[in-house]
Formats: sequence, C-alpha cells, structure tokens
Amino acid sequence: MLTHLSADLRQYLVVTGNYWAFTLTDGALRMLVVLHFHALGYSPLNIALLFLFYEIFGVITNLVGGWLGARLGLNRTMNIGLFLQLVALAMLLVPASMLTVVWVMAAQALSGIAKDLNKMSAKSSIKLLLPEDAEGALYKWVAILTGSKNAMKGAGFFLGGVLLMTLGFSGAILAMLLGLLLVWLLSLVLLKRDLGKAKNKPKFRDIVSKSHAINILSTARMLLFGARDVWFVVALPVFLAQTLGWDHWQTGGFLALWVIGYGAVQTQAPRLTGKRAGTVPDGRSAVVWALPLMGLPALIALGLYAGFDPAFTVIIGLLAFGAVFAVNSSLHSYLIVSYAGRDGVSLDVGFYYMANAMGRLLGTLLSGWLFQLAGQGSSGLQACLWVSAMLLLLTLVISLALPTTAQARSA
Repeated sequence: MLTHLSADLRQYLVVTGNYWAFTLTDGALRMLVVLHFHALGYSPLNIALLFLFYEIFGVITNLVGGWLGARLGLNRTMNIGLFLQLVALAMLLVPASMLTVVWVMAAQALSGIAKDLNKMSAKSSIKLLLPEDAEGALYKWVAILTGSKNAMKGAGFFLGGVLLMTLGFSGAILAMLLGLLLVWLLSLVLLKRDLGKAKNKPKFRDIVSKSHAINILSTARMLLFGARDVWFVVALPVFLAQTLGWDHWQTGGFLALWVIGYGAVQTQAPRLTGKRAGTVPDGRSAVVWALPLMGLPALIALGLYAGFDPAFTVIIGLLAFGAVFAVNSSLHSYLIVSYAGRDGVSLDVGFYYMANAMGRLLGTLLSGWLFQLAGQGSSGLQACLWVSAMLLLLTLVISLALPTTAQARSA
C-alpha cells in the first residue's frame, strides 16, 4: 500500500506509526506501574514520585535531543528513542523481588528519555515533509499528530489495565516489548536516512535558542503545562479516590476517557481557530485562547468553595478545561513548528519541548506539595486550582509578546 503514496507521505505515515506505537506503550506502562504499585499498598503520592525521574530526564533529553537530531538526523533519534523504550520495558521483566522503587524509577527515567527523543523527532519531521509555504497544511498535520498521540495515550491507559488483568504484570510488559520490537525493526528499514540533519553542524552551545519568538513561546508553554499538571497529576486522582470514593478503575477509566477526548479536540483545533476562514493562528491567537482557559480553574475552585456538589463541579469543570486546554496546546504545537527554522529544526523544537517538560516537572512537584500542605481533600484541590489560574494569567501576559507568524519569519 505504501508504494502508491508519495515519498513524503510515506515518511509521514512511518513517523506517525512510530509515534502512535510508542505512545500506546507509554500510556499502558504508566497505568501498569500505577495499578501494580497501588496493589502493593503504595500511596498515590508515592506512586507519583516513581515518575519524578521520568519528568526530570525529559527536561535534559529535549535540550540534548534537539542538538543530536540536528547532527545525526531525526531518523536516528527516533529509532534510538524506540530502542531505549525497549530497554526500559526489559528492565521491568526482572523477578518481583528486584522491582524496588529505585529500579522502577531508573526504568521510568529511561522511558522519559525515550519518550522525548521520540516526540521531538516526530514533531520536527513534519516541518521537513511539507513545502516551506504550506502553513495551512502544516497546522493541519501538526494538529492531527498531536491529537492522535493523546488519543493513543488514553487508549494506552485502557490497554495497560486490560493486559494487567489478562496477562499479569510480567506478561503485559513482555507483550508490549515484543510488539514495540517489531515496530522498531520496521522503522530501521522504512525511515529515510538523514531526515532533519542540519547542513551546518550545530555546536553544543546552540541548544539554547537565539530566537525571541521561540523563547517567549517556550516560556508560555512551560507555564501552560505547569498550570495543567499542578492539579491534574497528583491532586486530582487523589481527590477522586479519597474525597469522591472512586476506586482505581473508575479513576483510571475516567482520566483515560478524558485524555482520549482531549486528543480528539486537538485534531479539530484548526477548525476552531480559523482555518475554515482561510487563516492560520499567530501570537495573537495564543492570547485569545489563553483568556478563557485562565478562568476555568478559578471557577472550579469557587464552585468547591461555595459548597456545590464536588463530583459535578470537578467533572464538568475538567471537561471544559480539557477542551479549551486542548486548543491552546495544539495551537502552541503549530506555532513552534512554524517559528522554527528548517535547517536544524530539531534544535528549536527540542528547546521548546524542554520548556514543556520543565512545566510538567514544576506542576508535578507543586501538585503533591500544595495538595498536602493545604490539607488534601477539597481544600487541597482548591489550592492547586488557584495556583493553576495564576500560572495561566502569567501565560496570557507573556503571550502578549508573541509575534505574528509573518513577524517571526522575518526576525
């Protein structure tokens, strides 16, 4: 079937297939670790700390990974990411007595490196597989890749639960390892050599972006994802379990459906932000969409403070937040690929996703600390929501300095 398609479209399908397969195993692995260690008696906060190195190494990997992609080619960084995920899965096949917290954190650190190498490679590749002036098509394909990735991640949550129930922890890990091994072998054969390799070899000091537009957008991205994860990563799951009395299947299932819906909205972001009228977003669009997002955490916090039904308030608020956040995230993902230079595109994209990973790390740490400091329960979630609103206010203010797409290209 692939032989009847254009060379660039074949490469896009290979890149997307790699990204989907990786993301499916990444989501499933996260759910496997959460459910397995929950069954062993670990608290939600302790389980969240298992993923600490996953986020820390994401920051480092995006900085170094963009430089490696420009020097070695995006095909190599993508395949290295797939290989490292295979190693991370293999590390979890040791006997149960060896599955210590330190060992699992090390495996998650390796998985975090793999994930960000894979994501940076996939996002950067799209810039090179489309003509330079095809901004509308670029936005469309970035939105599809980003949205489908999140839908696959949600599907991975379900897959992890199903595999755990049917095959057990080790059997589930082995099944994912064998499936991803086949994807890796196909990728080695099908992915074009030297995709994304810069003509002028960048020096290591070039990992820090010199573009004003990219620096502003990266800061906004860091605050945006910090605002999401400050209440989503630890505070929300613990609130659903402890305050609302949900079991881990209800909590995991609801969050999986939320992620799938979030991904579906991302694929429709071009329609929602003006592509139907023949326009593509610029820095002003980021300001317009940050404004309603900023108010949603505050409204949820006010609803909880006023004594409204907590389940209804949180569920409806989370659905609204997810929809608006999905558009903001997809819009940012398009802007970075649009702003990035074609030669050595992975340097700019890697720097941007370093900021993304920094925001997730900041949000994860604040989520556990604030929730515990404020007394957990409704008051703990309210504290996290108010901080989320403040971070989104900063996102909006910083986004005012974003240039239009035309200005960014002329800079």
